[in-house]
Amino acid sequence: MAGATKGIGQSWASWVWTMVLLTAMAAGVGSVLGTGLIARVKAVELAHAAAIAAGPTPKYGPDMSLLDLPPIITNLSDPPTAWVRLQASVIYDNTAVAKPELLAAKIAEDILAYMKTVTVAQIGGASGLEHLREDLNERASIRSEGHVRELIIQTVVVQ
Repeated sequence: MAGATKGIGQSWASWVWTMVLLTAMAAGVGSVLGTGLIARVKAVELAHAAAIAAGPTPKYGPDMSLLDLPPIITNLSDPPTAWVRLQASVIYDNTAVAKPELLAAKIAEDILAYMKTVTVAQIGGASGLEHLREDLNERASIRSEGHVRELIIQTVVVQ
């Protein structure tokens, strides 16, 4: 039995030694990864602070202008007795557009033709208004060959 207790003591000692070695390795790897993580977080914080200090970037540059479109009044396709009045403005590149009034007239004409195909149900609610805005933005961009940056709907009245 003396040989059996000697083997148990050696296995116990080797187990404790293995646990101490594994704990030391885990602490070393954790400290290396933690140091790297802290350095990354500090770099991101510095970049974020620099972005905040620089201020917000403007959405439109000095070469952009705002132009009001003529009011668009037409009947809707369904119900035929419903009328809509739409007032909008466009933000366009004034260096690329030679005659902005002509461009505004063309865009208003295109919007008038489009609004004759719309139903009250299509423009009802917040999602309907959002879809209308997206459709009109796309049409204005196509009509102006990409010179219109955005179409802003000011009012939409349906009666």
